[in-house]
Amino acid sequence: MPINEIDIAKVAQLAHLELGEAELKTFGSQITEIVNYVEQLNELDTANVEPAIGGLTPEGGKTDSSRADEIAGSLGQKEALAEAPDPASGHFRVPKVL
Repeated sequence: MPINEIDIAKVAQLAHLELGEAELKTFGSQITEIVNYVEQLNELDTANVEPAIGGLTPEGGKTDSSRADEIAGSLGQKEALAEAPDPASGHFRVPKVL
């Protein structure tokens, strides 16, 4: 499935990326190679493979737990902040993200 420059430009627009003509050509060929590689999965015979949900259990199946589901106390503020790199006034201080 060849990916053309129009496809790459659309994805770049959706991702708010500005790509030049050279980048569109380069990424087009690279993404085509990736898609071709992944399409090899279609060649596998999966007729005898049972479907699984999330790789864990069939739908509605019960999962086994290695521990009892018991209510336990939580960490106090002092304990929670004990390992924080930069606690401030009883809170976690983190870098500003905009």
